Amino acid sequence: MLRTTTCGALTLQNLGENVTLCGWMQNSRDLGGMTFIDIRDRYGITQLVFNMNDNADLCAGARSLGREFVIKVSGIVVERSNKNKEIPTGEVEIKVTELEILNAAKLPPFLIEDKTDGGDDLRMKYRYLDLRRNPIRNNMILRHRMAQSVRRYLDALDFIEVETPVLIKSTPEGARDFVVPSRMNGGEFYALPQSPQTFKQLLMVSGFDRYFQIVKCFRDEDLRADRQPEFTQIDCEMSFIEQEDILNTFEGLIRTLFKEVRNYDLPEVPRMQYADAMKFYGSDKPDTRFDMKFIEMNDIVKGKDFPVFDNAELVIAINAKGCAHYTRKQLDELTDFIKRPQIGATGLIYLRHNEDGSLKSSVDKFYNEEELARWSATCQTQPGDLVLVMAGGIDKVRKQLSELRLEMGSRLGLRDKDKFSALWVLDFPLLEWDEETERYHAMHHPFTSPKPEDIAMLDTDPKNVRANAYDMVVNGTEIGGGSIRIHDRTLQALMFKHLGFTAEEAQKQFGFLMDAFEFGAPPHGGIAFGFDRLCSIFAGLDSIRDVIAFPKNNSGRDVMIDSPSTIDDKQLKELKIKTDL
Repeated sequence: MLRTTTCGALTLQNLGENVTLCGWMQNSRDLGGMTFIDIRDRYGITQLVFNMNDNADLCAGARSLGREFVIKVSGIVVERSNKNKEIPTGEVEIKVTELEILNAAKLPPFLIEDKTDGGDDLRMKYRYLDLRRNPIRNNMILRHRMAQSVRRYLDALDFIEVETPVLIKSTPEGARDFVVPSRMNGGEFYALPQSPQTFKQLLMVSGFDRYFQIVKCFRDEDLRADRQPEFTQIDCEMSFIEQEDILNTFEGLIRTLFKEVRNYDLPEVPRMQYADAMKFYGSDKPDTRFDMKFIEMNDIVKGKDFPVFDNAELVIAINAKGCAHYTRKQLDELTDFIKRPQIGATGLIYLRHNEDGSLKSSVDKFYNEEELARWSATCQTQPGDLVLVMAGGIDKVRKQLSELRLEMGSRLGLRDKDKFSALWVLDFPLLEWDEETERYHAMHHPFTSPKPEDIAMLDTDPKNVRANAYDMVVNGTEIGGGSIRIHDRTLQALMFKHLGFTAEEAQKQFGFLMDAFEFGAPPHGGIAFGFDRLCSIFAGLDSIRDVIAFPKNNSGRDVMIDSPSTIDDKQLKELKIKTDL
């Protein structure tokens, strides 16, 4: 080993020891006849001291070092006179006797500091330098700890980690596949898996009754802060179980992760029906760190000759506690917020419950004091509260008010990243109607089992068929989802029929799975957690990029290695591919 210890290990207990350190030069300070240098590795920082009076040549060599030079130093551990209590090594320094430059370095394009001067694009281009910074490196360490905790927990419950193929068959249902041309089978293509769904079901048929995998998945879809074209899942499946077994097993996993990684005691996870999540929060992934539930107002606001309410399917409100002091400018800001194209609302109505007890609304001319008092009673307001009201089509207005609720939660400081609120959302609809294709699609995936008591409604009332499906939500983010699977060929064929597949199409795409069901498939179900998303929540980040070592940008590009890129004509010819751009 070139070093005897690391840059984060030395304390007063090591005084007088001769040590050798290797690392990068963080910074240098010349103070007359003394030169101080901070040497850094992944474990920490240690201060080095060079004295011109003791060794002028060695001190001159130290002064010639540039930022990020890779160096090796030997010396004696001594006590610092100006101690730094902010770092573990802050009470000692190394009185250097030998210095060797292992590799010189160009001046980096941005500061390798916790608070850097590099923008996102620059840091992505030089990601290998960005990874030297403490915040990013700590995210990678957190990710490692979480992966190890997952493996320990599942191994203790007899789960077996099994790798599944990366080159598979394209099944164009859901997100777009990434496709890979086959040189040996001209004109044919592999696809990269969106998830190992069919393989983990085949493993259940194979008798591997408890499977897991921390696995790469790929989806060719539009990107945003919490999406990447390649991402990682904690993928799990169990046989001979019911929904309750899945919920208990993987609630245990999440609570274990919080305890081991964050030292946070997550309480028992409550459960909510999908229908209630939509009714009270307008979202299937509600942020339950704060209350502010929706209040339905139809019964008390309609029939007063106010067209906005009279013509609406649904009138709903939230009570923003303590916000009656909001100025006209602040209310206009909220109105502008919900009118943004991403939300698409047409307006916002309010009711102030003033500190003196009086009530004031933006629609006073339609509603008298007695009627406004009914608003106040329904919304359970206190002096100082502000009621925000929206109206429209049921699904649309719920989604719009959900965005406003989250905005108010942020403005009021109710979305603390160091506070965690988890929730199981249960009993999703099995199917959702797609206006563009004019047919039903599976809300989760085609292998999700309907509730047994709802199967008869597939022919008569498909929109109200419930799935044996469940999502786990933390702080308003879906971190995992799964279902009890179909394990019977007849029911699976019926499901494909209601999704618009012909028998021939179903056989061509999924015949291998349906055939497997005829050889004794056990009842089974599972769940997959978004590992990147889970890590970002634990790290208190809005984006998953900074918990991925080498992420892509919003265009799906790796600007560091310049990928994707064109390939030469020889490769295209071998693959029997012509491009038409």
